[in-house]
Amino acid sequence: MNAPNPAAPQAGSAPRLALFDLDNTLLPIDSDYEWARFLIRLGLVDEAEYERRNDVFFQQYKDGTLDIHQFLEFQLAPLAAHPRAQLDAWHAQFMREVIAPQIRPSARELVDSHRQRGDLCAIVTATNAFVTGPIAHAFGIEHLIATTPEAIDGRFTGRSVGVASFREGKVTRTEQWLAELGQPWNTFGRSYFYSDSANDLPLLERVSDPVATNPDPRLAAHADAKGWPILRLFE
Repeated sequence: MNAPNPAAPQAGSAPRLALFDLDNTLLPIDSDYEWARFLIRLGLVDEAEYERRNDVFFQQYKDGTLDIHQFLEFQLAPLAAHPRAQLDAWHAQFMREVIAPQIRPSARELVDSHRQRGDLCAIVTATNAFVTGPIAHAFGIEHLIATTPEAIDGRFTGRSVGVASFREGKVTRTEQWLAELGQPWNTFGRSYFYSDSANDLPLLERVSDPVATNPDPRLAAHADAKGWPILRLFE
């Protein structure tokens, strides 16, 4: 089934909101998982142990059993081990070698279709903002709602701050962001959320137009039962 393709809003109509998950939604890969593999390739973490734990957490995420706090301890620890300038240099390499080749025209076209209609767009992801900030920029999306790594005096601590942007936390963080903009939910005529994961059901249920995008089996079954559109960007 194709994704919704709404016409441009008429003058004076209510604004619209377009939210996008990132990993396996706009990207055909998981940026979090690939960042961990990138650190292994650079020799910055113990390969056997880090790969084992990375695979375990990734499977828990797919199964819907992930403890986000345990995962964040694992995910953010390497950021605390290096100066920010060095991390930024490695991330630029990560963007060139891993992310840029995976940004597909179909995903760009989806984002651009909303941007060109004047919709308020944001990426809403559980992956931390250090990893995902440059990726959002590559898609031309100004707003990013992501798990926030704590930094003191410009150096990451290995901890997160605020509500993790995961499951119900995505709804909380989105509502906080909209409140900061002075645009609560009821100011939007329509709201869209594109996601691949059943972990995102709380936010999918919150918007007016949920779109199961490259859905995992659990989300595909839920979308079929609900009559939600299913979009497969990479087929």
